[in-house]
Amino acid sequence: MSLPDDYLQYPLRRYGMDHDRYAWSMLPQRPPVKWPHGARLALWVVPALEWFPLNMAGQPFKPPGAMHTAYPDFRHYTLRDYGNRVGIFRIMQALDKHHIPASVAVNAAVAQRYPSLIQACVQRGWEIIANGQDMDHLHHGGLSQAQEQQWIEQALQLLQSASGQRIRGWLSPAKSESHHTLDLLAQAGLDYVCDWVNDDMPYKMNTATGALHAMPHPIDIDDYTILVQNHHTEDDFRDQLIDQFDGLYRESSSDNGRVMAISLHPWVIGQPYRIRALEEALAHIMQHQGVWAATGSAILDAWRDSASAGQAAS
Repeated sequence: MSLPDDYLQYPLRRYGMDHDRYAWSMLPQRPPVKWPHGARLALWVVPALEWFPLNMAGQPFKPPGAMHTAYPDFRHYTLRDYGNRVGIFRIMQALDKHHIPASVAVNAAVAQRYPSLIQACVQRGWEIIANGQDMDHLHHGGLSQAQEQQWIEQALQLLQSASGQRIRGWLSPAKSESHHTLDLLAQAGLDYVCDWVNDDMPYKMNTATGALHAMPHPIDIDDYTILVQNHHTEDDFRDQLIDQFDGLYRESSSDNGRVMAISLHPWVIGQPYRIRALEEALAHIMQHQGVWAATGSAILDAWRDSASAGQAAS
């Protein structure tokens, strides 16, 4: 049987990137970025407080960390819950030691179930980033625009109420989006999104409803990818974080800064035998001159201020 004529047709195909969400730009050709106080590298630490329902539907796919065995999968459910009960506090201690403020990506379900956990983050001066409803509410092309808008609005309302903060950042569960997600995030008043992994620096995105920026939030050096998915050792994780920092630090200067983002999952790195790897990596990073530990919102604001200053000078 032959294939239908439209099998190889793609309605969004166009010259370049098959979309117009951002302008094509190579990093070495962009204007230099200056961070506050002459810093050369902005350190951005992003722990994730997630809730995985025990009866996950897993549609249209199972996100990283999803339940694996037959219902009820208490083994994996309780391991994920360990991160919110125990592991996150080890991360807090590691960051407190170096006075590092985090931007914590929070499922709205966590704010409902563990309000004291949100307050522990707020009391440390951490920024709350919206991480959708929970890890079983994935944004994807099969959702209606109205349904997706409702999910976003509900998540923002719950997190703003629990934290007392205006939520400025968004990380989609499993970094999954529909064609409407960016437009809906901008419409909701968000300033940045963490789903796109194609850069080391912030950049402006095009939406139908307002300004929105992508923040660098890589997946290849996060704890889940390295320790769980790739089965590397804790020393490997530490060394890869250090290598990532050393490479970015070499590329940077006080006149041309870079961002290093570290994505953490408390049920992974928050284990007693693993936390040492994070502690040692942070000690290496923070012993260097010119490291500015900041929240995502502070980094974005400084990036925009630098861009504005450069345009004024020209």
